[in-house]
Amino acid sequence: MDGFKLFNGFIRPNAFLSVFQSLGEYTRLTIGVFWAMLKKPPPWFLIRDQLFSIGVLSLNVVAITGLSTGVVLAAQSFYQLSEKGLSGVTGIMVAKAMITELGPVLTAFMLTGRVGSAMCAELGTMKVTEQIDAMRTMAVSPKWYLLAPRYLAAIFMTPLLTMFSIILGILGGWMISSFYFGMSTSSYFDPMPLHITLFDINSGMAKALFFGFLMVTICCFKGMKTKGGAAGVGQATTSSVVISYITILVSDFFLTMGLNTLHEKMMGY
Repeated sequence: MDGFKLFNGFIRPNAFLSVFQSLGEYTRLTIGVFWAMLKKPPPWFLIRDQLFSIGVLSLNVVAITGLSTGVVLAAQSFYQLSEKGLSGVTGIMVAKAMITELGPVLTAFMLTGRVGSAMCAELGTMKVTEQIDAMRTMAVSPKWYLLAPRYLAAIFMTPLLTMFSIILGILGGWMISSFYFGMSTSSYFDPMPLHITLFDINSGMAKALFFGFLMVTICCFKGMKTKGGAAGVGQATTSSVVISYITILVSDFFLTMGLNTLHEKMMGY
């Protein structure tokens, strides 16, 4: 009996119900936003502003992240492979890792921290100060006016920023390999076309697209559900970033397994 009470204390039915309720509300909100976009496209100036905020203003942090990741990855690869006489594989290691995994994941992380948290805080502040309710009284849909431009801009810009991060990561790896370790440029770049396939690029861009979708939908959902004044805004912003990070990491595993399984079936392996 005591063991049952202890077990029941750790696993509370209300917690499971709350999770499923949140998932249902999240799904309903996401579908509602896309349905609002289909009925009437949001104004271009709102999309333009979000494209600038998400894309252009994130270039610095994405560039630093991609470049530093490529430098560290190349250094570690060269140190580990040179002992075995495989230093010529450094370029392939850097490019493969940046294209398929590190580029999409780290870019999504940086956008979540810089853009997603700002979206959640902004929407949360509007929610607790009743600006969103005032918008509804003026017959303006918050889904169409506030969320749809953010959805479109984030989903469009995340793959582009990921490509930018990947390119800088590969260039950063080349810089450290060439100028510090003395590897020739041809040894670094020439093996890449032989070992990097179109599937690698497509899988990386598919992940970036999906991660951008997760980031913007989760952060906007948490912002729209904010309660409790200034403290609630802070809690919603923190939880939106944490949930986005966890969801991106978990979904990355399933995307990797699913995409590679699909590729094997298409190739007849």
